[in-house]
Amino acid sequence: MPLKSDLNVDPSKFDRSKVNEKTNEFNKKLIQIWKDGPRWYEVGAAEYRKLRWEGKTPLLKPVVLPEGLNMAIPSRDPRREIPCRYFTPTSGESKGIHMHIHGGGWVLQSEAYQDPYLKYMADHYNLTVVSIGYRLAPEDPWPAGAEDCYDAAEWLIKNGKDTFGGELMFTGGESAGGHLAVLVALYLYEKVPSFAFKGLLLHFGCYDLSGFLPMVDHHELALVIDQDVMQKYIEVLLPGTTPMQRRDPTISPFFADIRGKKLPPALFTCGSEDPLLDDTVFMGAKWQMWGNEAVVKIYNGAPHGFIMFTPGAIDVVQEGLDDTETFVKEKIGA
Repeated sequence: MPLKSDLNVDPSKFDRSKVNEKTNEFNKKLIQIWKDGPRWYEVGAAEYRKLRWEGKTPLLKPVVLPEGLNMAIPSRDPRREIPCRYFTPTSGESKGIHMHIHGGGWVLQSEAYQDPYLKYMADHYNLTVVSIGYRLAPEDPWPAGAEDCYDAAEWLIKNGKDTFGGELMFTGGESAGGHLAVLVALYLYEKVPSFAFKGLLLHFGCYDLSGFLPMVDHHELALVIDQDVMQKYIEVLLPGTTPMQRRDPTISPFFADIRGKKLPPALFTCGSEDPLLDDTVFMGAKWQMWGNEAVVKIYNGAPHGFIMFTPGAIDVVQEGLDDTETFVKEKIGA
């Protein structure tokens, strides 16, 4: 009987020859779109955010939905508040709160840039979705954005039920939001040990900010993000830091010692054509190594950001949304 590995990975999930034609064509168009548009660091972060809001970048103009409501919650600094945008389920029946942390490389976007996605989550997960408008670099470098997320989580733990009629159950986000969500979970493990999330929704996060895991260097397609874009994000987020300093686990959760820690169940999702693929695979494996539940889902051919594209653009968009809904409902039921 052949010797069996203790770790098993399905190579078909990563095989480019198995990517369907619809996805290949979508990716080709996406590569061209990004090639034609300016990069954020060429025009400046503030100007790029403005252009993005006006629909003058490769990404579509954000859609603002009337169902979305704005609010602000206190921060650790009494002179400022943290802006948030929230959606409640159309059914009117919310089972709890999902604290959403948006992506954008710690530099771009805000709580206001993804209304259709927030509404989809609220309606399909039967949760009140509260998206956090954390501070962005370069105006507010590290750890400003992370501290806003910590403050928001602690406030929701204490005030969520009175404000929204339900307890904080989940946190998660996309890309930089996935990174910040893991840091929130690790922070609360130490600071509020009586609290436990029902689950983390971690979509194509970056968990090593020290110099990036290998796929960032090896991925040759300029498909939404690449090594150059990632490096520029880090330069303004963590100015003047060395790679070794960025290995601090309060910055790069991949280096956190999670041995013996009971952490929340986590769903890790990523496309096989995402430069942050290694981050998802390695962090998911590390989560499991020390006895924590991790569901790692890889979507063949999907680029960075896929789950936020219009459903139907490529088949895996809906697959990712459906898998996340299944995970959420399983954890609520548990």
